[in-house]
Amino acid sequence: MALQVLVPDVGDAAEVEIIEILVSVGDVIAKDDSLVVLESDKASMEIPTPESGKVISIAVKEGDTVDEGALIIELEVETAVEPAKQSAANEKDTSEPASDQSQESKVAPEVGQVASARSESVLTEQTITVPDVGGADEVLVTDILIKVGDVLEAEDSLVVLESDKASMEIPTPVAGEVIELLVKEGAEVKEGDALVRLMSANHASGRGEIGSAEAAESSPAVAEDVSEESISTPSSPRPPSTLQPTATSATTAETNARVHAGPAVRKQAREYGVDLGEVTPTGQKGRILKEDIQHFVKQRLSQTTGGKSDAEALGGGIPPIPDIDFSRFGAVEMVPLSRIRKASAKNLHRSWVNLPHVTQFDEADITELEAFRKTQNAELANSGTKITPLAFLVKACVNALIKYPQFNASIESSFDHMIYKQYYNIGVAVETPDGLVVPVIKDADKKGVIELAQETAELAALAREKKLPMDAMQGGTFSISSLGGIGGTAFTPIVNAPEVAILGVSKSKMAPVYNGNEFEARNILPLSLSYDHRAIDGAEAARFTAYIAQVLSDLKRLIL
Repeated sequence: MALQVLVPDVGDAAEVEIIEILVSVGDVIAKDDSLVVLESDKASMEIPTPESGKVISIAVKEGDTVDEGALIIELEVETAVEPAKQSAANEKDTSEPASDQSQESKVAPEVGQVASARSESVLTEQTITVPDVGGADEVLVTDILIKVGDVLEAEDSLVVLESDKASMEIPTPVAGEVIELLVKEGAEVKEGDALVRLMSANHASGRGEIGSAEAAESSPAVAEDVSEESISTPSSPRPPSTLQPTATSATTAETNARVHAGPAVRKQAREYGVDLGEVTPTGQKGRILKEDIQHFVKQRLSQTTGGKSDAEALGGGIPPIPDIDFSRFGAVEMVPLSRIRKASAKNLHRSWVNLPHVTQFDEADITELEAFRKTQNAELANSGTKITPLAFLVKACVNALIKYPQFNASIESSFDHMIYKQYYNIGVAVETPDGLVVPVIKDADKKGVIELAQETAELAALAREKKLPMDAMQGGTFSISSLGGIGGTAFTPIVNAPEVAILGVSKSKMAPVYNGNEFEARNILPLSLSYDHRAIDGAEAARFTAYIAQVLSDLKRLIL
């Protein structure tokens, strides 16, 4: 038989909008499954089905406005509810609030009398408790809207409670100052549980305050001042219509910024551990739907490998390279990666994924520099010190960083600020049997070429002997990766984030250079500058490499 499901009593709202239909014709649903989502000026709520059955027709569409008693859907049920019983149930539902209001109106005169009789009292402590929340055993405290010290007016909202079907703000029945919060966000509470303590002044208005703690305990859900002498039995709980249910808080800026989502969606988000602020809404008025939560979860799952997030393992939703059983094609050997190589791989991948890399290429004429270096090494032969091209590179980079400070900087994670560093610590990539490490030369601007040569040699030796301390690899502001001793013409080094640039150096070579009159052989050093394009523009990068080339080509500039 067919069962008509109607709009129930939705409080004091005359018309409510249907913002979401959660079922389709032909769906088989269980009792208490949600059918539609209604939204008034104060609340959003899901309407459940009273019986299990199959949806045979839907009488409304999204965007419709409906009143109490309007037809929502028709269900085909095995045992239909008799119309008379359904009608009686509807009458009962609509009559109960009126009864509660009637009883409250009877209590009101007595309240005024009691409040007047106690008007001489200046201040009283009030404990505000959870009122009747519509039959829910326990509800979740999702937001606390006040703090200790706040001065409240009567009907100001205290907390937001959320059940499976609705969210609601709990107002204070009296004015006063908050002296203690008795619940925390995320706590589950039930009717009668204490929420906050207020210090309030008695007054003889129609809604007088509770005169004592005993009165509050005997009638936790009633805002009026009622004593055992005036009423022998506990008063009826405040009608749900006075609770001001709402999906968002209108009392603070923080709650105004909350996302637009129904109770069931919020519950689903909590179950999945989803931050609703990260979910893209697709519903009307920017509302987050269940499908949005599901899509978000699927997306995150597809971006996760080995329990690590995409930022840590994959980056940007890029699917992982699949594992292949290479033994099917021939003999293989499985060798575990070293700790250093694992750490390097992770850091390099993170930088490559998160930074928009651009590489600027240039060349430096180091003919005079190399002649000078060889002369100095001949003089230092008996001292045990050997000056390498790297020492001159470090010195040239420091000079360039001083002239172009944007290369000695980092971007704040919020992308609101650039952090310009007033120190110059140069990282130098060192190859070891276990992988690449980057020891840091601290305060490179305060050291000469010979001192830089000695320190780079010492750090490289410690790195290869696995004796490099952790602090020797921290605090870098700019890095150099040199392949000059190996070969190559150019390459693209990966920026060592949070730095914004790295200089790559390839092997120098003799090349003919026209001097205006003739070609002559010159020693040319290839330069490859990779940089974070968020912090550095292409023109700046070109000027930076050109300046380094100029400094390396002119010893006077390097020394000065």
